[in-house]
Amino acid sequence: MRLLLIAAALLACNAHAWAAGTLRWGLDADLDTFDPARSGSYVERIVNSAMCDQLMEIDDKLNVVPELATAWEWSTDQLSLLLHLRPNVVFQDGTKFDALVVRDNLLRYANADYSARKGELTPIVSVEPINPLLVLIRLKRPYAPLLTLLANRAGVMLSPKSLAQKPEEIAAHPVCAGPFSLVERVPQDHITLQRFPGYWNAAAVSLDRIEFKIIPDSSIRRVNLQSGQLDVVARLAATDVPIVQGDKKLQLAQSPSLGFEMLSFNLNNGPASETPFAADKRIRQAFAKSLDLDQINKIVFDGRFVPDVQTEARGTRYYDPAYPVPRRDLSGARQLLADEDEPHPKLRLSVVNNPVDVQVGEVIQSMAAEAGFEVTLDKGEAVSLTQAAGRGEYQAYAVIWSGRPDPDGNISIWMRCAAPLNWTGWCDPAVDAGLAQATGTLKPEERMQLYHQVNDIWMDELPYLPLYHFTWLWGLSAKVTGFTPRPDGVVRPIGLGLKP
Repeated sequence: MRLLLIAAALLACNAHAWAAGTLRWGLDADLDTFDPARSGSYVERIVNSAMCDQLMEIDDKLNVVPELATAWEWSTDQLSLLLHLRPNVVFQDGTKFDALVVRDNLLRYANADYSARKGELTPIVSVEPINPLLVLIRLKRPYAPLLTLLANRAGVMLSPKSLAQKPEEIAAHPVCAGPFSLVERVPQDHITLQRFPGYWNAAAVSLDRIEFKIIPDSSIRRVNLQSGQLDVVARLAATDVPIVQGDKKLQLAQSPSLGFEMLSFNLNNGPASETPFAADKRIRQAFAKSLDLDQINKIVFDGRFVPDVQTEARGTRYYDPAYPVPRRDLSGARQLLADEDEPHPKLRLSVVNNPVDVQVGEVIQSMAAEAGFEVTLDKGEAVSLTQAAGRGEYQAYAVIWSGRPDPDGNISIWMRCAAPLNWTGWCDPAVDAGLAQATGTLKPEERMQLYHQVNDIWMDELPYLPLYHFTWLWGLSAKVTGFTPRPDGVVRPIGLGLKP
């Protein structure tokens, strides 16, 4: 009897060490879909990173590191990539992970009609299982971004049973090989995950559950953090940083960001594009001149963000020094409008209906008005606005992009003629040619020159107008341990824990 009691006590201790409680996470928006083949939402990346392992991963220094693939080698001609797969991995439905599963996932991403990854994976010719733990990816041309793509959505592996479902069923409930599985989703309210005991790296998982709460208002998220209703707040408002820093029960985590906010102008995508902005690039240039990006940063973000007019973050390899942030040129904006005989161009600007994004929109509205622009704000929910933009039902949209370590992921996905997120309808064959050349060499110096040449084209045409790069800001309960902020804004659950 005494031995039974001792055994029971040991089991209880082990259970307590294993099940370290529920982490409650406040998100600023709901996701559009769980399916990585379809999504363009950074919120989906945050949630799916807790459920779905990828072939590769990005560390906090932006290096590609192993995850479901333990090693890889390029062929000498750089036309094939051999992946060594992790053994003894199972999906959350009990099926095994192997080379056949990798083939089926990659081919879905590359070929499915609904896949937003198709454009990213066009260089793939075939995916060939060599044995259960070896798979060979053959390419039609050298393709530098492939590794970072396999460390992103295109590298997320879903179970064969999940892949056999209808697309809408995959989108509603993915089955992955990650540390947590989906329990429940109530749109616009919450998403609940629970620990997957069969995870290959289960010893590194201490949390029992993660509950994502959808709270668009940043001040309400912060109040819930202070009251103990939340443990983590994503996209903490910059103006709330002093409050968090002054509260002994809280802690601040921050990181420079690859992510950026930009305006997307509808130039050739349906009837909504019939505006002066679409008719003449000088109207867009005048609009850019009317804005003071430094003041937007100071007014809305307490000076904590990084004003920018390009997609690459300062200090990164591919940043283009030819395009620093210009000073506001109000007289130049007015002169361009006078030259074009458009003294009061009208624009409907779509912004996500939360306090921060609305404030950004209002500041833009006020600044542009001083040059003569009449800007109306269309406020809406993030998923609905993004879907509308995809249909061409917008004139301009203030959109967030979480950023990629490879520059192709920050430019091509928006600016290629057939890019999945090219809502603008803008198309320049010279841009497509330059981007194709840049992805076809693995030499960073050559790639940098080619991307800078592409910058010369689109920064003159202005189908997009970047405003700033984020500083990722998280508010945390003092109980949270193992939180590692990263430049891509996606926090991985491995190592995360809660103090008793």
